[in-house]
Amino acid sequence: MTSFTLPPLTLATSCPSDADVVVLGFADSAGRAVLVGLPKDLDKRVTKQFGRPLLDVARSLGATTNPGATVTLPGADGQRVIVVGLGEIDVTPEQVRRAAGSGLRTAAKLGGDRAVKVAVCLDAVEPEVIRGAAEGALLGSYSFVKVSGEQSPVAIASITVVSSSGKPEARRAVETARTVAAAVCLARDWVNTPANVLYPETFAEAARGAAKGLRLDVEVLDDKALERGGYGGLTAVGGGSSHGPRLVRLSYAPRGAKTHIALVGKGITFDTGGLNIKPGEGMFTMKNDMAGAAAVLAATRAIAELGLKVNVTCYAAMAENMPSGTAYRPSDVLTIFGGTTVENVNSDAEGRLVMADALVRAGRDNPDLIVDVATLTGAVVVALGERVAGLMASDDAAADRVLDAAETAGEAFWQLPIPDGTRAKLDSKVADLRSGGNRAGGALTAAAFLQTFVPEGVLWAHLDIAGPAFNEDAPYDYVPTGGTGTAVRTLVALAQSLQD
Repeated sequence: MTSFTLPPLTLATSCPSDADVVVLGFADSAGRAVLVGLPKDLDKRVTKQFGRPLLDVARSLGATTNPGATVTLPGADGQRVIVVGLGEIDVTPEQVRRAAGSGLRTAAKLGGDRAVKVAVCLDAVEPEVIRGAAEGALLGSYSFVKVSGEQSPVAIASITVVSSSGKPEARRAVETARTVAAAVCLARDWVNTPANVLYPETFAEAARGAAKGLRLDVEVLDDKALERGGYGGLTAVGGGSSHGPRLVRLSYAPRGAKTHIALVGKGITFDTGGLNIKPGEGMFTMKNDMAGAAAVLAATRAIAELGLKVNVTCYAAMAENMPSGTAYRPSDVLTIFGGTTVENVNSDAEGRLVMADALVRAGRDNPDLIVDVATLTGAVVVALGERVAGLMASDDAAADRVLDAAETAGEAFWQLPIPDGTRAKLDSKVADLRSGGNRAGGALTAAAFLQTFVPEGVLWAHLDIAGPAFNEDAPYDYVPTGGTGTAVRTLVALAQSLQD
């Protein structure tokens, strides 16, 4: 299983002279375009070489302040300059994160067979903005390492974030950015790995490997243990595959922590739809149906590596949904862990069944808050598009906690309701409840189903990331084609906000 390695990242108070590429911002200041982060030495050298300042060169070659727009300019003495639109001059950390990502994606194409050294000069001073620049640059440098007999070339040799601040907080911001970006890229790698390489057993072992060297306890329940334990959702969904299901539990309990959060992720390593088989065009990208599990596992690793003072219990429910003679059927009645019976409506609505097992198990750890993450429904993509994830919660207090964390992290979530009467759509004549209702409000019905398995009185939030978890289109900002690592940054920010 291949993995991406982050390029070395450093913080400097001046632009290094050996940088091959310098990334600058282009912002609107009261209706006037200005270059942000331009080193005086660079401007002098450009003026001497080309007879006019870099700002004039940028304008003449079509540079714009539109966020994310990039133009590559000739620098001086062999350096190249990338100008990235920032929008308004008063930037947010997310604007800087996006600009740095766009700059690094462009820089990666400039070296040919040679890896380039990149300096990110975006006039970042506040720790949050410095972190945004560092995260964006690292995430923008990501590329999936192909499954190939040939070694993939390295495009970025190193990244230097230039800031006038040399304070300890600035250096801590860069270290945090490195840890969080590494977790996002780990989740991306897992999502991008082909399903014949990443299946429940190998995914569980990869999770175990990711926990090595950290204060994380790891427990893996295999198919036999799941059957003995009564995990009827996982055993049913995974029953049609030759690759048996797994439930991975990571536990992080730092000394002195008082708040306990449980993270639950959907880990369907490939989803054919089971006996309700998907059409071919809808199946090709279904290796990404484990993005929720990837997010919670990677976020838990980052939380432990950062040493955050909050207890975290993480569950990743892993199965491969395949049609065969041993596959579960529509109309089957399954017994979820804890005893609740479910009438299966559609074998292509498998994610909620494995999540039900994991939610009940997570509830027995008595957390203060449960957050589940899943590529759960196509309905949420219809509602919110491909760049915004859905959020449904037990109450506004839980929703606000997650939305605040998402805003801090720079990820887009939108709260949807679970209206009164939604649960009634799941009434069954042959079991405690059905696994689905009609087509109307499918994302809301799925959330209502999951909420059934959350202990009463426990705060709960459900993140349906089916839209932004996998980008089938061209890359943009710091987002690559393929797995995106959606929700990792939000979960880390949430844990940071819950520290005692």
